[in-house]
Amino acid sequence: MTRVGHLLKARETGILLALVIVVAATTIKNPAFLFSTDGWRDLLLTPAILMLVAVGQAIVIITRSVDLSVGSVVGLSAYLTGRTFIDLPGLPWPTVFLIGLVFGGLLGLVNGALVAFAKVPALVITLGTLYIYRGINVMWTGSDRINASDMPKEFLALGTSSLLGIPYLTIIAVVVLVAAGWYMYTQRAGRELYAIGSDPAAAHLYGLKVTQRVLAAFVVCGALAGLAGVLYAARYGTVNSQAGSGWELDAVGAAVIGGVAIFGGSGTVWGAAIGAYLLLTINRALPVIGVQDFWQRAVVGVLILGAIVLDRVLAVRQSRRLTEARNS
Repeated sequence: MTRVGHLLKARETGILLALVIVVAATTIKNPAFLFSTDGWRDLLLTPAILMLVAVGQAIVIITRSVDLSVGSVVGLSAYLTGRTFIDLPGLPWPTVFLIGLVFGGLLGLVNGALVAFAKVPALVITLGTLYIYRGINVMWTGSDRINASDMPKEFLALGTSSLLGIPYLTIIAVVVLVAAGWYMYTQRAGRELYAIGSDPAAAHLYGLKVTQRVLAAFVVCGALAGLAGVLYAARYGTVNSQAGSGWELDAVGAAVIGGVAIFGGSGTVWGAAIGAYLLLTINRALPVIGVQDFWQRAVVGVLILGAIVLDRVLAVRQSRRLTEARNS
């Protein structure tokens, strides 16, 4: 009964309920939103790539940092995927997944090293690398772009095919989510990330490997953004210099909406994943019910502000309860 009560009170349950309400309300307005082949596929497929980026972002935010370069990493990895197929035509297409993971991880390593060793705020570092990585992408891409004809049909099929009605990209994203959730919840290193985010100074005094853990969080975040870039190429078939533009804000928004505290130390990758689905489902749903573009953006902004305010209120309540417990 205790577990059931905890589950009902969890932030993730509320976000999931909000997602169900949005889908239900939109489907009542337009049944094709859900009860059609394209509607069901888009509901599962469209947010899957952002979900990967949001999971990586959540891991970094939990350590009381942030990575604003993930959108640029997605764009660079997507273009690298296309160039790999063009320049190495005989390369087996599954190899690009490993290339994307390693490439993204290296870019994340740059961010993590600057944050962990140079002791510069992550907001400043990753804002800089956001523009650096995007500049490299624009310089490398130029006016060129990758087209679907440049990539193998088997690879592109990942972006359109499904297994038992579930898109392959969604299956890949869920597998990554389960692995990340298991690691953060059951492994000591994963739990230490929460301790570091809750109080970095206390984590140092306790003897936790703060520098290594923060560095690893950025590497994982970059690697997942690199994987997202590979899936972006498979999903859309066309890659230009603007691929992934703006995704960094969507990833942060998804994590915060999903209950990851912007000040670190609490939240789950599950919530970030649900937040990604809620964020993009709202973007799809509002035009269906006739809401103008301005209000679509305003609704997302209200959700983010509401999540931050709620986190703050809960933190204050928790602090008061601890104070009362000590005084009693």
